[in-house]
Amino acid sequence: MNHTYTALLVDDEPIILRSLEVAVPWEELGVRIVGKARNGEEALRLYHERKPDMIISDIRMPSIDGIALMSEVRSCDARLIFIVISGYGDFEYARRAIREGASDYLLKPIDHDELTGIIRKSVAKLEADRRAREESDQLMHSVQALSLLARERLLAELTEGNSRPLQHLKWLEMSLLEQSYLMAIVQLDRFASVNKQWTSDEKRLWFFAVRNILEEWSTHNEALAMFPFHSGEWILLFPAEADQRKEHLGQEIVSHIATYAKLSCSVGFSKQVRGLEQLNTAYRSAQNALYQRFFAGQQTVFADRAGHAPTPDGLEGWPYPRWIEDELMQAIRALDLFRLLGLLDQLQTELESGGMSREALLRFMTEIAIISHREFSQLQMTSELPIDGLLLHMEEADTLDAAITSLKEAYRDWTELLLGSSEQEDGASLIAKAQRYIDNHYRNDLGIDEVSDFVGLSTSHFCALFKQVSGLTFLEYLTRCRIEKARYILANTEVKVYQLAPLVGYQDPRYFTQVFKKITGMTPSEYRTQAMG
Repeated sequence: MNHTYTALLVDDEPIILRSLEVAVPWEELGVRIVGKARNGEEALRLYHERKPDMIISDIRMPSIDGIALMSEVRSCDARLIFIVISGYGDFEYARRAIREGASDYLLKPIDHDELTGIIRKSVAKLEADRRAREESDQLMHSVQALSLLARERLLAELTEGNSRPLQHLKWLEMSLLEQSYLMAIVQLDRFASVNKQWTSDEKRLWFFAVRNILEEWSTHNEALAMFPFHSGEWILLFPAEADQRKEHLGQEIVSHIATYAKLSCSVGFSKQVRGLEQLNTAYRSAQNALYQRFFAGQQTVFADRAGHAPTPDGLEGWPYPRWIEDELMQAIRALDLFRLLGLLDQLQTELESGGMSREALLRFMTEIAIISHREFSQLQMTSELPIDGLLLHMEEADTLDAAITSLKEAYRDWTELLLGSSEQEDGASLIAKAQRYIDNHYRNDLGIDEVSDFVGLSTSHFCALFKQVSGLTFLEYLTRCRIEKARYILANTEVKVYQLAPLVGYQDPRYFTQVFKKITGMTPSEYRTQAMG
């Protein structure tokens, strides 16, 4: 025991006070005397000044007696240890004190060995209470952290456009988004270049710093939520009332990131939306605002002017082919060059029938190029993907065919660069990379296609290589990772099983229970009982 507790001694007889002070091995017991009083009034004053953990007091004193003193101080702190000293003639009085909350009592003349035993027992109780409070605080912190994690996961999934109902997360408090709100995307400028310079540890450090800055700023500036999204990108949600101040809010964010993290960022604000299901719409709107960065420069605040998909000026009324853009993004994530080139041909056909001006068409193609480059860059390769040459070719293009051809060449170059980088890594490195990805994304609805795409291998090649290197199938490794996380949460928190399942990647709590029992031989509830027993 390293903690030292404090005691206040109270008796109207100086000789008894002196004997209490010198005859008990206070230091050995882990107790320090912080005051001595000769009556109840003085004791009450010292209690309020010094807040002792225990009081040892005579029961009969002038003015304020021991019982009145005990009643007053325990009304301030019910955990306070109060030990009563009484004479033989006051035994019934002492029993009353015990009934009203005294921790123990001692008869005069004082047996100092008996008193030492009582104090030792009292210190043990204080120590047990302290540890229980610390464990409770740690548990509450863990539960709050898990609730925040689940809340961020829900927001991120909906922002990504995952429309599957998340019934298992209905216990989260999300009513604030039932009213109108707007989204801000905070995006690091020239992230691909900066990301290339950082090691993994440096990246974690910088992202942690930016998150802390934004979290602290958010608490003082009306933000409804703040969470990291893509690498180098954070999302903040604001109530509709902040719409009139978004330029000021955005500039403050840019300034804080520059001042405290020494990083350059830009901020894009969405149009107002309402409801959780509109998070993806808000994200597209805020992205649309950020597209202006290419024309206006960095460390700037932008607001969505179009209010819909990134349709350039001059295209109002034209049926924008959103489905082609969505398919392009999916093909980029799979590094499916054949599909990409085919989609560009379809896009060219759509645009040729649109009757656009050259200026509007080139602006549109430039935005498609920027969107595509950003999606390629999200694959987290070690080398920076060049875009300056593509944008120059776009600007110089005299025809739509020339602009499409430039984009096709860029797709070829970027795809080959990404695939070539993957091929240069040996099998063990690729599987270690995949395992890190699984360890960081096990909470998501993670599929083998997503992980194989991430490391740049075909699904069949990835399956065989993963089993060869790790000795486990992809599903076995993912399941083991999820169950290990669940074991830790069950052993260290009071999160309910139906709350726990989605936090470790299972949408159905009943299925999670079946998997958990199959691996551990126990239900989650049985495991918790054993772990906490």
